[in-house]
Amino acid sequence: MLVGAGNRRHGLVRATLLVAALAALAGCAEAADDGSKPDAPASASATAAGTTARSGGSIGAAGSACELPVTFDMAEDWTAEAVDEPPSQGPVALVCEVDAKPAGHIGFLRVWTGDPGNDDARAVLEAFMADENNASKARYSTFTTGGLAGVEVEYAYQSEFDDAPKTERAMAVTTSRGSVVVHLGGLDTEEHEAMLPAFELAKRTLKA
Repeated sequence: MLVGAGNRRHGLVRATLLVAALAALAGCAEAADDGSKPDAPASASATAAGTTARSGGSIGAAGSACELPVTFDMAEDWTAEAVDEPPSQGPVALVCEVDAKPAGHIGFLRVWTGDPGNDDARAVLEAFMADENNASKARYSTFTTGGLAGVEVEYAYQSEFDDAPKTERAMAVTTSRGSVVVHLGGLDTEEHEAMLPAFELAKRTLKA
């Protein structure tokens, strides 16, 4: 396990997202005024919190962009790429990034996987969160999907790069092939809320 992986991950990602944000502003994307109801960038389809994302294909199976212990649908126009040198966080390692930029958002769905073991989804997710430095106000809930029992957490995250805490989410399931954590971040809470339909699509279609 790489100690402090959460901070390093957010630092590198933050730099990438800031560059993308400047590019989006240069393209005349409108910033949201109301954090609870963000305006989607002009290049995005009408995706907002509370709507249903269209499927843009499945990942996880052999031959897909990322081979995983599970399969799930990506939102339309999102693109997946395997991570060559995966960092670890808690009991899992980052193996796949699903990028929202082609759909007009600034953020990723990140998929982390671990070896098979005796821990249930709650234990896996709590261990993942224990290594997520600067996280607070974690709220856990359970769900079932595709025959899997999962656990989800919503929390506030604030790093040295953030002016204010932002909302992030993660969910975990365990399978005979190993544990899986799917994490949704975002440039800020507005972007996070705008990308929630993609997270919900992944959860709804998750299968071992």
